[in-house]
Formats: sequence, C-alpha cells, structure tokens
Amino acid sequence: MNRQEQNTGTIMETLEQLMARLRGPNGCPWDREQTPASLLPYTIEEAYEVVEAVETGNTHAWKDELGDLLFHVVFHSRIAEEQGHFGLSDVIAGIVEKMTRRHPHVFDPNGTPLDQPAEVKERWEVIKRNEKPRKEGIPSVFDDLNSRLPALLWAAKVQRKMSQVGFDWQGPEGVLEKVHEELEELKSAPTPDNREEELGDLLLTLVNLASHYQINPELALRRATRKAQERFRTMEQRLHAQNRTPADATLDELEALWQESKKPSE
Repeated sequence: MNRQEQNTGTIMETLEQLMARLRGPNGCPWDREQTPASLLPYTIEEAYEVVEAVETGNTHAWKDELGDLLFHVVFHSRIAEEQGHFGLSDVIAGIVEKMTRRHPHVFDPNGTPLDQPAEVKERWEVIKRNEKPRKEGIPSVFDDLNSRLPALLWAAKVQRKMSQVGFDWQGPEGVLEKVHEELEELKSAPTPDNREEELGDLLLTLVNLASHYQINPELALRRATRKAQERFRTMEQRLHAQNRTPADATLDELEALWQESKKPSE
C-alpha cells in the first residue's frame, strides 16, 4: 500500500467516525431519524448534482458533489450496519470483488485479452448474466433489468436487451421510417388516451434511433433542455433591459427574441 492509499484509508476512517458521531446519542437529531427510504430522494438528488457538475465542466463542483454522494454511501452503510446487515467495509470489499471478477481480461492471468471497448461490454453482459440466480419460469432477457429506473433510461435498456438478441432494425434508416409512421399515428389519434399511447410509441422509437446513432438519449435531452433554458434566460435579460418580463411580451415578440437568442454572440 502506497502513501496515497494509506491517506485515503485514514480519510475514509475519519468519514466513518464522523457518520457514527452524527448518528450517535449526542449527534444530530435529523441524521439520527433518517432511514434508507427517507434518504433516497436526497441520494438521487446528489447523483444528479454530480451529473450537473460534469456537464457544466465545473471541476470544483464536481469534487464537492462527489463528496456529497460519497457521504450518502457512508450514510446508507452506517444505517445498514446499525440494523445488523453490513457495513462500509463490506460495501467496499463487495465492489472490489465484483470489479475484479468482471474484468478477467485485466486481473485473471488466464483471461482472454480484450482490446476493444465493445468486446469488454459484451463480456461484461455475459458475466453479469451468469452471476444472477436463475428465476423460476421461462428465462427472459429482462430478468436482471430494474423497471424502477427513470423512464428514458429504462426504455434505452429494454431496447438494448432486445437488440442484443437480434430484435432490432439493421440501421437508422428503418428507425427513421418508423418515427414518421408513429408521428402520423399520433396526428390521427382520436382520443386523449390514444394520443398518450401513440406519443409513448413515438418516444420509444426515438430512443431506439438514439441507440443506432450511438447517442445517450438521457444526455441528449438534458443538453437540449439546458440549451433551451439558456436561450430563454437570454430573452429574459433582453426584456429586463426594457423593464419588461416575458409575461409582458406578445407571442410574436417572444418568438423574435427566441430566434435572436439562437444567434452566436458577437
């Protein structure tokens, strides 16, 4: 173990001790009353704040948000330890063992060398599938899929699973045709329920199109949303210079400002 690893270990022990103090009899009332379920919204929020920091390129925020997320790992582990399930050392040992097992091309002297990321990904899925205990009934490609994922991520994973067994278009051209077909069906949907169903089908097809273009649909949507937000803020700034707000402007004025905001600043 080198000096940096020793320092990291000492810091982790300090963090564990801090968490134990917060949860202890003379600790923080709020921290003491938390449960795994009550922490979940905050844990998810911290994970998305890491995403925000990475997307914006803010390295200070990236470090800070990773620390917040790490704190939640320690928090959950402390509660589990109090309940007699496992502790932080078990979490760390578990992930080390899992990553070692899933990278035989790195850690196993007899492992088959892999040079391409696609090969690693394919091997990963095979190893992961073999780790899962067999369920009763007919095996499914979806057996290890978590349906509680955010809808966009769930859709992408479902389609990836189907594609892995050959159920997919051969290229983006076929998906684009399907997009137009689904759009026409949405236009002609007669009822609100039909429109909801057809819109869902259209979204699902667009997720598949993203896969064919090797685009992460979650990141693509986040970037498009961020771009729209920034453009609207530019509109607000220009209206503010006139002592006005978007609510004071006509739709034509807002559209003109929107088109103006899309132009690169000089």
